[in-house]
Formats: sequence, C-alpha cells, structure tokens
Amino acid sequence: MDHLYFIATIVAQAQNTGFGWQVLIMYVLLITGMCFLLVVPQRKRQKEQQKMLDGLKSGDRVVTTSGIIGTIVNVKGPKFVLKIADDTKIEIFRSYIQARLDKSEKSE
Repeated sequence: MDHLYFIATIVAQAQNTGFGWQVLIMYVLLITGMCFLLVVPQRKRQKEQQKMLDGLKSGDRVVTTSGIIGTIVNVKGPKFVLKIADDTKIEIFRSYIQARLDKSEKSE
C-alpha cells in the first residue's frame, strides 16, 4: 500500500511541475531495469543447478546443502542413496544436492 502512495505522490508532484509522465516513465523504467538485473542471473543459476542435478549418476561425489560429502550409490526417482562412510548410507532428496565434486577433489 505504501508503494501506491509513493507513486501517487510522485505523479501529483510531477503534474504540478509539468513533467508528470516523464517522471513516471523514468521510475517505471528504473524499476523494470532493476527487476531485469535481479531476475535474469537468478534464472541462469537455477538452470545450471537443474542441469547439474539431471546429470548426476551413480559414482558421482557430491556435497549436500548441509555440507555432507558422499558418493551416489543408487538413484531412486527423486532421491539418491549416498555413501558417506564405509558402512553408512543415507537417502537424500535430489533438491538437497548443492554441487558435484570433481574426481580430483578429496574430502579431508
């Protein structure tokens, strides 16, 4: 509601000076530009993340969003079975995978 009041105030002030539509168009372009600069990079990151998730298979080393490092041993639809220690396996949803580790990266 405050946004509408702010825009109405700007329009009212601009009409008093004779530059009403120019100021309004400037604000609309500014807001549109800011939204574009924020939304486009976020969509790009989401597409890259989805592409990485779709490419995961058994044998890939991954890091979860909680920081657990493990190796995928089985894919069960929306879940993965991760081997995190010699005799320890956990099931985790696909959406909780943060990144795939390279083969050269070792856990400490």
